Amino acid sequence: MFEYDIRSFTEKDIGVFLELVKELAESQKALDMVEATEDGYRECFFGKRPYAEAVVAEVAGTVIGYAVFFLTNSTYKAKPCLFLEDLYVSPSYRSKGIGKALFLHVVNLAHERGCVRVDWLAYDWNKPALDFYGSLGATVRGDIRPYRLAQSAMEALINKDK
Repeated sequence: MFEYDIRSFTEKDIGVFLELVKELAESQKALDMVEATEDGYRECFFGKRPYAEAVVAEVAGTVIGYAVFFLTNSTYKAKPCLFLEDLYVSPSYRSKGIGKALFLHVVNLAHERGCVRVDWLAYDWNKPALDFYGSLGATVRGDIRPYRLAQSAMEALINKDK
């Protein structure tokens, strides 16, 4: 059996976390989009008002994967929800149960916190991810489309009426 640990993300993990984020971005041909810095992650996860959390997967003291998440809200139920922003395991450690363990860890946290659901997005071209999530009982919402208002669009919208 392959041994690994899942634990909370700490400030000492920030450097390797940034490297894993770049590894993910490179695999998606999006490395040029990574603007994150160690200081940015420090503020995001450990600042005065943290707005995200993470857990990491570790093998023999080396961080090899992570899950990033944050709380949202269901206005219909007046209950918290959890949004899984990223789930990533380095390619050489895949198919060993680590991704599933990270996912289940996050699901357990959501359950402990009284969340009524866990939401996330997956690229439609990422068949391994789609198959993985489907095997865990997840369903695709065909009636909802994800939208995004990027920073430049937010600024344009804000400045439009000035």
